[in-house]
Formats: sequence, C-alpha cells, structure tokens
Amino acid sequence: MPRLDPATTALLTVECQNGVVGDESALPELAKEARDSGMLGRVAALVDAAHAAGVQVLHAVAERRPDGRGANTNARLFRAAGKLPVRQLAGSRAVEVAAPIEVAADDLVLRRLHGLSPMAGTDLDPLLRNLGIRTLVVTGVSSNIAIPNTVFDAVNLGYQVVVPSDAITGVPASYTAEVIRNSLALVAAITTTEALTAEWALPR
Repeated sequence: MPRLDPATTALLTVECQNGVVGDESALPELAKEARDSGMLGRVAALVDAAHAAGVQVLHAVAERRPDGRGANTNARLFRAAGKLPVRQLAGSRAVEVAAPIEVAADDLVLRRLHGLSPMAGTDLDPLLRNLGIRTLVVTGVSSNIAIPNTVFDAVNLGYQVVVPSDAITGVPASYTAEVIRNSLALVAAITTTEALTAEWALPR
C-alpha cells in the first residue's frame, strides 16, 4: 500500500446506517454479518484513527422520500427495497450513521435518493476535489453492490482507491473475499484495518 498523506486522503463509509447495519436493519442477514464479522467495529476504529490523523471523513447514506419520488424503480433490488418493513426514510433513525461509528463535527454526511453508488449523481466528487483529495479509502457495505460501484466510479474519476479488506462485507460472507480477489484488487490497493490505522499513527 502506498503512503497515504492525510492532507490528500479521505475515508468514506458506505451505507453504515441503522436501517442497513443496525439492530433494526431492513437487511438482517447483512446486519448480522457486519456485526458478527467485526466489520462495523473496524470501520469505527478507522473513523477514529482518521479523526486523530486529520483525515477527512465522509459518510454516504442511502435514503428515500416517503412518497418514493425520484427513487429508482428500474431493477428488482429497488422494487424490493420499497416493500421492506424497515424503509430508509429521510429524517428517520434508519438513515442515521450506526453505532459504534462516531460522526465528528468536521465529517461530511452525503445523502442520496437514487442509484447504486454514493459517487454517481451526488456531491461526493466535487466535495472531494474542493478538499484536494486524491486518495479515497472505501469502507462499509455491501461488497455485493454499493462497494464495487463506489470503487469503480472513483477509479473512473481518477482517484487512487484503497480498500481495507476487513472493513467491507456482504452476503454471503464468502462473497466478499471473491469480489476483492477477482475485481477490487485489480483496480484498488487492498490493505487491512490494522495496517491503515498504523499508517495514520505514524508521525508526520
């Protein structure tokens, strides 16, 4: 993994929200994997380390209006999401960042009403550019859809992408290792939470 300059690096958490990985998740299998694997705790540790090192932290949250206006309906995933008992409604507890992740005053929370990636059709890219960010560390869920989309979008936009392999997950659990090995490792630097926190703890 290349040395990461805190001044030009940002940490992104993807859909680490109560309605996805929390106790009242719309996706209980994914939420259980996020907790039982330790992924959620490792994302929280990375956020803490980023705060301490002066690395910009951003939290990408997926949400819907109660009337569904503007949300995608062009795939089975979107149609199923609209029928789940827990809905990611704007302003609800479901779209708050899940514990134990701490949201600091300097963090940026980006909310999207559509699509599969926090990078597509949102403020994420211009915000990163305005902050002088060149390297994006991607964490969260899920390795099935949102994480690969985020990584590919960021690479296409010219960012260097880093993925801590133990700070993302999906279902089934075995799929995460496969998507890292066969897809993400081809375009991103793969590391671990331990290595990244150690990197950010080094004196500058």
